[in-house]
Amino acid sequence: MNRIHLSLLGLCAAAVAGCTIEAPDFSGKSCASIADCPKSYTCVAARPGAGRTCEVLNAPGVTDPNDGPVPTWCQDIQPILAANCVSSCHGADTSGSGRADFRLDMYEADGGVAGAKLMAPRIHARVVTYRDMPPPSRGLPEPTEDERSLIDRWASGGSPSCDDGGTPDPGT
Repeated sequence: MNRIHLSLLGLCAAAVAGCTIEAPDFSGKSCASIADCPKSYTCVAARPGAGRTCEVLNAPGVTDPNDGPVPTWCQDIQPILAANCVSSCHGADTSGSGRADFRLDMYEADGGVAGAKLMAPRIHARVVTYRDMPPPSRGLPEPTEDERSLIDRWASGGSPSCDDGGTPDPGT
């Protein structure tokens, strides 16, 4: 019982003394890509009207999903979307989705039809955050956890196209 009292007394003393850890807060700092944010922060559009800002999305001690190079459309993301999203819903055939305003088999917008680049925030929300794409009723394979992590890092890292840091190849 004395131990409990001593522990409570120590906790109260720390609270009264104002025991805090001082650390600079980068939350809300404007950014264009994850490279503009310090480690443990990511560059996202999370604040209405603020554009993209640095935000902490991981608790201390949690592995940062943004470690490593930012995945690219050409090498990493297009194959995942081709296997899970394009066949009869979000490619040339949109009969499965009824949505002809975007396609996930192309990177750039074309003739008023949005491509994966413009849809990256929605792809992230539906595949990573809500995990409701593809719909289970469609019988399509779901992305693996590693694939979801790649999509997370790609969308959070500025949705680059190819190895050239996001500048689409003139031939695409």
